[in-house]
Amino acid sequence: MTRRNIVIIGGGVAGSLLALQLTRLPGGPWPLDVSIVEPRPRLGPGTAYGTERPEWLLNVRSGGLSALPEQPTHFADWLQRRGLPDCPHGFCSRQTYGRYLESLLEPLLAAPAPNGVRLRWHHTRALAAQPLPGPGPALRVQLADDTSLNAHTLVLALGNFPPALPVRPATDYQLHPRFHANPWVPGALRGIAPDASVLLIGTGLTALDVLVALRADGHRGPLLAVSRHGQWPAAHTPAPAAPYPNFYATHLAGLHTVGAVLRVVRQQVARGAAEGYNWRAVLDALRPDLGRIWAGWPPEEQRRFMRHLATRWGNLRHRNPPQNAAVLAELLSSGRLQVHHGRVRQIQPRGDNQLAVRLTRHYVSTELTADHVVLCTGPQLDYAQLDEPLVQQLRQAGLLRSDALHLGLATTPEGALLDAAGAASAHLFTLGPSLRPQWYESTAVPELRQQAANLAALLGRQHGASVAQPDALRLVP
Repeated sequence: MTRRNIVIIGGGVAGSLLALQLTRLPGGPWPLDVSIVEPRPRLGPGTAYGTERPEWLLNVRSGGLSALPEQPTHFADWLQRRGLPDCPHGFCSRQTYGRYLESLLEPLLAAPAPNGVRLRWHHTRALAAQPLPGPGPALRVQLADDTSLNAHTLVLALGNFPPALPVRPATDYQLHPRFHANPWVPGALRGIAPDASVLLIGTGLTALDVLVALRADGHRGPLLAVSRHGQWPAAHTPAPAAPYPNFYATHLAGLHTVGAVLRVVRQQVARGAAEGYNWRAVLDALRPDLGRIWAGWPPEEQRRFMRHLATRWGNLRHRNPPQNAAVLAELLSSGRLQVHHGRVRQIQPRGDNQLAVRLTRHYVSTELTADHVVLCTGPQLDYAQLDEPLVQQLRQAGLLRSDALHLGLATTPEGALLDAAGAASAHLFTLGPSLRPQWYESTAVPELRQQAANLAALLGRQHGASVAQPDALRLVP
């Protein structure tokens, strides 16, 4: 039986979960060789969970972070088997979760999976992918180590990219030694002196991570945070809230405007409050159906949501652990952290040791000066602006394109890339944050694990014509 090659570019959470699901395809034996191309020193954790900082916590309780959708307690069971202590309020460190992901892949790299799938890790970067003529492999993937891989299917699992620069065209500020463009780079904050002043651009989860890291490093200097809205993510409750009944089918299915959906959600929050439910539980009840709600809106309604509600929704939906909320509350109440509202218009060096940030709000301009400026605005989403070599090459070749809202890649609902002419590829797929245009919520583990299971089932059907395939190979919305 001729073996077929699936190449996954990116060995963070999304790519690793896809590889894991391919090794768990039922039936078989499967004639599949899976190659993961990942240059980082660890396979599985990616940027989010490969951190060196034990103080950075998950923002989902351990009970909701199984890597396997069919085994919801898998991560919690893994913690118990290893005798790891209970995490305060249920929020473990990202380091711990990174080790969990690594542990799932290690045995699969050592020997073929029971279903016949073989997994190999290429510790390098992918630079280009060229179509191949004729039958057989569809693409040749050029790697940075001067080798290449032939792929019948190529999957882009590129994860999140560093934040976009806040002021363009960029001036000399982006090269200043005290401008920190990517707080996720290992050691990015270690050079900040304890008494130095620090200005954060952004007030989301990344900014909270920076505040927690500075506190752990013993920082005691003044802190500034700037954003257009000045809103911080809501906090989780110390203990899990009682679940609220799902109301999608009864109240939301078939609604095609943001306003109509918002009215229903507000009504349910009020009803829940009257019955003793926490508002968080009402929003969480919709989690399985958020993608359906987003996909049911026409493009103009999706744009309306992005303009008026995206930031507010993100702060309510993606919450921070109680431990982080306590740090934020202490910094605000003590006056050490000052929050300024406005849009950043200019960043200029003030010699070698400071930067000045000019922001405007309601036509009023304010200039703030700090010893360090840390960019905390979240990942770059627009694939039309990315300078990643592989993305640039595929874009120039007309094999991928950004979506109309610049939230990720233009794809089919199953993750097949659309080329420049709008045709769906039979050989190029993606999953993870790049699928945000399809489902909007496309970054957290519960969504990624289901995407991985669905794509693995699709690829199994595509490549397993001669393999016994049980009815379990189906897609779950």
